[in-house]
Amino acid sequence: MTAPDRRQLLRWATAASSSLWLPRSAWSQTRALDDPFYCGVASGSPTADGVVLWTRLDPKALRPANDGTAAVRWELAHDAQFARVVQRGQSLASAALGWSVHVDVAGLESARGYHYRFLLGDAVSATGQTRTLPAPGSAAAHLRLAYASCQKWEDGYFSAWRHMLADAPDLVLFLGDYIYEYPGTSSKLRKPGGGWVLTLDDYRARYALYKSDPDLQAMHAACPWLMTWDDHEVQNDYAGLQAGEGLVSAPDFAARRAAAYQAYYENLPLRASVLTQALGGLAQGAEMRLYGKLAYGNLAQLYLLDARQYKDPQACNPEGKTGSSILRPESCATWNDPARSLLGGTQEKWLAGALASAAAGGARWNVLGQQTLLGPRDFAIGPAQKFWNDGWDGYSAARTRLTTALQQPGVANPVVLGGDVHENWVGHVLADYTRPGSKKVGVEFCGTSITSRSGKTDSSAALLQENPHFVFANAQYRGYGLADFTPGQLNVRLRVLDDVQRQDSTVSTLAAFAVEAGRAEVLPV
Repeated sequence: MTAPDRRQLLRWATAASSSLWLPRSAWSQTRALDDPFYCGVASGSPTADGVVLWTRLDPKALRPANDGTAAVRWELAHDAQFARVVQRGQSLASAALGWSVHVDVAGLESARGYHYRFLLGDAVSATGQTRTLPAPGSAAAHLRLAYASCQKWEDGYFSAWRHMLADAPDLVLFLGDYIYEYPGTSSKLRKPGGGWVLTLDDYRARYALYKSDPDLQAMHAACPWLMTWDDHEVQNDYAGLQAGEGLVSAPDFAARRAAAYQAYYENLPLRASVLTQALGGLAQGAEMRLYGKLAYGNLAQLYLLDARQYKDPQACNPEGKTGSSILRPESCATWNDPARSLLGGTQEKWLAGALASAAAGGARWNVLGQQTLLGPRDFAIGPAQKFWNDGWDGYSAARTRLTTALQQPGVANPVVLGGDVHENWVGHVLADYTRPGSKKVGVEFCGTSITSRSGKTDSSAALLQENPHFVFANAQYRGYGLADFTPGQLNVRLRVLDDVQRQDSTVSTLAAFAVEAGRAEVLPV
């Protein structure tokens, strides 16, 4: 088959996301030779009346049509036996889109649970469970949100997902580093194989490996996910269209990023609308729009941010180095440059407007899901200061614009969730971080990793003294966070594994915190 053009790719993406009428001959052209649903099933991007259903077919288990497509049936039902089917349809998987299927289901009841599955010939996928959101403005008494990030294959087993499944969240908020692009040759536990991830085929293979994990598959099938990315879905510490750090790099970073973005879309429950200029436009630096907001009744407004795609390059790296560095701010003339942005100007303006709109709607909690630690983290012990230039510390003027936006009248109870640093950090969002006594305008919970190593285990206590806006820090354990929202209170539990390198690792609560509505104060429980 000749390489598809941009219009054809967009047509296939749209076809795979909608319910199609296909001639009977289309079904006869596709036959499953083995179980084709090797990557499991997933749902995501939920709204009050719809959700995206996802699967990806195993090309080795297919006898596809001559044009490189396969017709897939799907069903959505009130019951796990599919005796009460609500909707059913047909969708088109294509080789050009990695044999992925994204079904954008609409017209559903709000705050309602559903079961779904896919069928190809005689093969039937695992059954997934999903749920629509409460209608905007409607009464919602409780939301359990699990937040997680950073699952490096070679650093440990994905047993955190098994324990999260038992904790039964309503939604999973994944905050970046779903895969890692490294060859993983130094791992003594398990190796991803395949070398450095550079091409579309490389990224597809890496996702297929990660998605082969049964614990990850089970958690995807249990409830809807909200997705954003960080750097390792492409390359460590990349910034916008500037390459990051890596021993091996692609000669054309824009092409590598486009391949990585396409693979991300193919492998996760995202709407086709995230492809603002079709997949073909990604190679020219076109946007893949992940940031957005959703309302969970009148209880919470959730904002999903993208702190990687639009960011300005990191400031003052030595000797033209790309990637990140730890610097003394006084050595960097552009450290406080107000023109620099982590989110990009367009996303910043959108967020300020979205927060103002939420204030008018009266959401009880305003929850920001973004990639990394918001509050400053000074690594130097003593009067000198050292900060990491890849996170919010390296974009301090942009951070001040964010905290200013959080102080708009009516923006109730801001909560910032993050990941990236492979450590648990809990603290207060300050109006002005340069003044330790500044007003507390929100709270922050930055989570540890699913598996990825921290690199340090014993410096948290000393760093807390240097950074008093934080009240808790721990670098020792891997895991995830559970945030339970009610109209009057937020309760957060830091769930950690005893040993991420054991498949039978147990889980426990490392620490628990409460935040009363109307009071930006983190209290230990």
